[in-house]
Amino acid sequence: MNGDTEDANTEPTGAPTRRDYVKYGGAVVGGGLLAGCTGGSGGDAATDTAGDADTPTRTTENRSYTVTMEPSGEVTFESPPKRWMAYFSTYGDMAIALGQLDGLAGLIFTENWPLQFYDALPGVDVDFDDVPQLMGDGGIDKEAFYELDCDVHLFDPNFIQLLDDNWTDEDFAEVEREVGPIVGNSIRRRGADWHDYPYYSLYEAFGKVAEVFREPERYEAVASVHDELQSTIDADLPPEGDRPSVGLLSVNSDFENGSFYAYPVHGGNGHKQYRDLGMRGAFDDEIDGSYAEWDYEQLLEVDPDVLLFQYGFSHVSAEEFEARMERMRDDPVGSQLSAVQNDRLYRGGTSYQGPVINLFQTEIAAKQFYPDAFGEWRGVGETPEGERLFDRERVASAIDGDI
Repeated sequence: MNGDTEDANTEPTGAPTRRDYVKYGGAVVGGGLLAGCTGGSGGDAATDTAGDADTPTRTTENRSYTVTMEPSGEVTFESPPKRWMAYFSTYGDMAIALGQLDGLAGLIFTENWPLQFYDALPGVDVDFDDVPQLMGDGGIDKEAFYELDCDVHLFDPNFIQLLDDNWTDEDFAEVEREVGPIVGNSIRRRGADWHDYPYYSLYEAFGKVAEVFREPERYEAVASVHDELQSTIDADLPPEGDRPSVGLLSVNSDFENGSFYAYPVHGGNGHKQYRDLGMRGAFDDEIDGSYAEWDYEQLLEVDPDVLLFQYGFSHVSAEEFEARMERMRDDPVGSQLSAVQNDRLYRGGTSYQGPVINLFQTEIAAKQFYPDAFGEWRGVGETPEGERLFDRERVASAIDGDI
């Protein structure tokens, strides 16, 4: 369910591929397209903190400026973009964090966002009811870019070619020439074999997007919340020997037949929160590659203290998640797992995270893994103010521009 094409050998568990679109409904923009749509330390402090990102700088209004980001290189803007589109919830979340929601003209994927995180921010309302989706069962229609007429397109063009191999370098050059520039780098997972340019950390990429929109103050405000959250975690993180082992699985696994996508903790942005929390990845030494497909017996051989189901907040409801956990509890082998017996089966985050999503996913995982240190996990929107690990008001104020 819901394929994921981050690299040539990636696990089929994140954003959907074109094979899935006939199965799901949704709004799609583009000439003649059929409607259809879809159905996760960060690294260390040296690479994922605000201090490492290029600090955005303002120039005189209505004066051209440049932003440099691989693979597009140096991109020139005559003025800050008003209309924008993005691939999904990595760069889309960055732009929303910078107060640009009103300028959102379209997304390649509108579904499988953890919108409940925005609901937990006071005065912030995010929905995509009127936002067109570009991906349909026929792929991505180039005419859709002309219809949207965006001032900037936030995605890695090489990654988009993995989603729709009908697109060529010349097609992207045409969009840049005739519509607007493309800026973005696929930061989700390191180790992909489909390019040779550098990755960026979350806050390095966020800093680049802040340069695009010329929003350094909003960037700094969100980055300071992130840094304070990381300082809180670093101060109270249990010693490594006291941390539970955590097995990372996909919520999109085949629970009915007992077949599970299992992951090691990787080095890209998709698992940033787990590295920031010093997570003991139970499968790290057991899997050679980006994922494996295991049955209950293989899970029981490792028998992690905790089982965390990636995409649990983005791809399924709480009720759907609980129904899948019940299948695991009812299985004669699954019921023997320590995580099942100790009721440590948790919803995990999406690997397509921008800065706002990452703040919530880091707090959630901290409470799930280490409740004695950071307090019990109660549910999105259910954490009392005194038990929160970051300030929702400050994040909402940054989005609103009240800095």
